[in-house]
Amino acid sequence: MIPAPIVDRQIALADRELPAQAALEGWIAAVLARFPGETRHEVTVRFVDADEGQALNRDYRGRDKPTNVLSFPFDGPPGISLPLLGDLVLCHPVVAREAAEQCKRLEHHYAHLVVHGMLHLLGHDHLEDEEAEAMEQLEREILADLDIADPYAADRTEQQDDSMDERL
Repeated sequence: MIPAPIVDRQIALADRELPAQAALEGWIAAVLARFPGETRHEVTVRFVDADEGQALNRDYRGRDKPTNVLSFPFDGPPGISLPLLGDLVLCHPVVAREAAEQCKRLEHHYAHLVVHGMLHLLGHDHLEDEEAEAMEQLEREILADLDIADPYAADRTEQQDDSMDERL
């Protein structure tokens, strides 16, 4: 049996239209359901403003601008097994702007970015075309399980490609 996710929801900005705890847990559970052998199920999800998003992106990725989602996999000491997957940092101003520009429901865009970030925490990447295609297909399938439309159906913008996170 897959353990229920444990989500530490952190809000580091004036509370806005942010996903509820239950929504985060549901999205994360949908990802973990695709990985039945995975024993790590604890995740921190932090919502930040543009300043913090930019500082983290600059300090950890060398890109001096805010981005939509950053993934920080937990890398524990050798020989120690903990249920921690890592941290996801979502920059609300960027996510909200992208959702509006792409004519998507904000909640659906958040769901996509949480799924995307979770896949990074689980070791998936999109640096090579084949990896990107496989990761995007898995995202589509998980989002379909959540009754959310294919986020890649519309033409991609250069900005969307550039702002998607990378595993740190």
